[in-house]
Amino acid sequence: MATYPSNQPRSTARASTWASPKHSAKRWPAVTVLVADTYALNFKTHACHWNVTGPRFFDLHAMFTEHYTELWTAIDDIAERVRVVLAPSSYNKMKASATIEADTATLDAATLVRNLVADQETVVRPARKALALAGEDGHEATPDLVAPRITAHEKFA
Repeated sequence: MATYPSNQPRSTARASTWASPKHSAKRWPAVTVLVADTYALNFKTHACHWNVTGPRFFDLHAMFTEHYTELWTAIDDIAERVRVVLAPSSYNKMKASATIEADTATLDAATLVRNLVADQETVVRPARKALALAGEDGHEATPDLVAPRITAHEKFA
């Protein structure tokens, strides 16, 4: 197990830095929703990639690839940052925390894009909340992680 200079195991050092009882009750639900929604949006975007048809197929197929690749990297970064505290540790916990809904039917390209734009905007809400809460309690690393997520989702919307 990797150690920090304090010679504490990594998980203990991370937990003591991140999980102060004073702040975790406010901050972590927003970050948990951010992880879960990003995960749900990643899968939904991948499903759009698999299911898009029509005259815009090639452009949309490539765009969806760019989006789900970026989302996958973001999921890993966010989840690793908060995994000791509250990041969902199973698919069922992740699904329960997500606010993004799966499409229940095969949709035309325009509807797929419209739904994904709305979902990008949905993911920004917990990101903004997490960013505000992190600023309140002085955790500089959280804004450094969350602010680029807001930028990415606004760009993709």
